Amino acid sequence: MKTTKIVFWVTTGFIFLFEGVMPALTGHTEMAMEGVRHLGYPEYFATAFIVFKVLGALALIIPKVSSRIKEWAYAGFAFDFIFAFISLWAVDGLSTMLILPLFVLGILVASYVSYHKLNKVFAD
Repeated sequence: MKTTKIVFWVTTGFIFLFEGVMPALTGHTEMAMEGVRHLGYPEYFATAFIVFKVLGALALIIPKVSSRIKEWAYAGFAFDFIFAFISLWAVDGLSTMLILPLFVLGILVASYVSYHKLNKVFAD
């Protein structure tokens, strides 16, 4: 149980920092906007992505948020990483950048699995 808690907080903390804090602080920089333009998305998508990422990251990290909201946040991040992979592949072809969304998706899966293990323990 202690290992599961550690895995949950480390992986969820990483998702919170990578998908909540970083976009909030750097999402409107010129470099971030160039990344959005490079993938062919309209610039207003960047604002929507930032808002949803910050809200989703907060939903995962705050313990009192309902499990239904957390499930939606996990699903949203999974879609985000899958579509990031697809977008990068479609625009840039096979490149080393394809590893990043898959790596973060793996961390998200570890967070999700450990979250459910902890909920099962506390529900019993």
